[in-house]
Amino acid sequence: MPAASVSILAEAEWRERRHAHEARVRAWTDPHQARAARGEKHPVYDFLFSYYAFRASWLRQWHPGPDTVLVGEGAREFLRHPEYRETPDGVMLDPAALPARRRDFLVWLRGLLAATQTRPPAFGCFGLHEWAMVYRQTPDEIRHNAWPLRFPPDDLARIVEAQPVRCSHFDAFRFFTAPARPLNKLQPTRETVADNEQRGCLHANMDLYKWAFKLAPFTPAELIADCFALARDIREMDMRASPYDLRALGFDPIAIETPEGRLDYERQQRAFALRSEPLRARLLALCDRLLESD
Repeated sequence: MPAASVSILAEAEWRERRHAHEARVRAWTDPHQARAARGEKHPVYDFLFSYYAFRASWLRQWHPGPDTVLVGEGAREFLRHPEYRETPDGVMLDPAALPARRRDFLVWLRGLLAATQTRPPAFGCFGLHEWAMVYRQTPDEIRHNAWPLRFPPDDLARIVEAQPVRCSHFDAFRFFTAPARPLNKLQPTRETVADNEQRGCLHANMDLYKWAFKLAPFTPAELIADCFALARDIREMDMRASPYDLRALGFDPIAIETPEGRLDYERQQRAFALRSEPLRARLLALCDRLLESD
């Protein structure tokens, strides 16, 4: 018999869970794929599929994660994935099947998540990273130039210069324009990611989705979907606080150029930091479980 920590799912139960996951995810992937088929770009939601580069079809796939036995003849379909094995009780994911080449990444990721979890969150950046990405650019250089900016270039530059820029996230900082980089209080590099990452950062919390899918298929599909849902909501806020005018798409701006807008931004930033904590804890637990099998 399997150990007490192992969960056994009858075929009806795991099929129900798979169906629920697919239905949940299709609410996000179907509109994206329909837009792509029409050649339409979306400045808010495309980011979740282009920057993170996890295919919609992969997001729809259901995997139970470690320590779950799938019972029934239908469970044998999972054996087409090399990470699964057949046992006397059914089919299950084998944590020991994690390739050795991925274990160094797993150790690094566990350290990053733990450091982020214990470091005090920082607030008050007010989303200026998106403003720094268009600072002193010409209209042709602006990434989402199909959409208007809320301010003329000189006014936008004055807003950036009037506030402290304090981005701690390297993968946001690296997209700053050259004139904007010296304005940032920190100068993060890829080598110092673990030294700077903190859970108040919107992008650090969005990246929980990236870390979840990078461990697939060992990550339970529901955890990947939970992280995607968080990233999607944060992306909406991120672009509402940006210098772009996206009201035509239904996104009212968070006017971080005003005291009221900055208060609203920080309030939502704090709420996302709290929402990220159980997801980060679940990813840490998964890392520990996979490292146990080393």
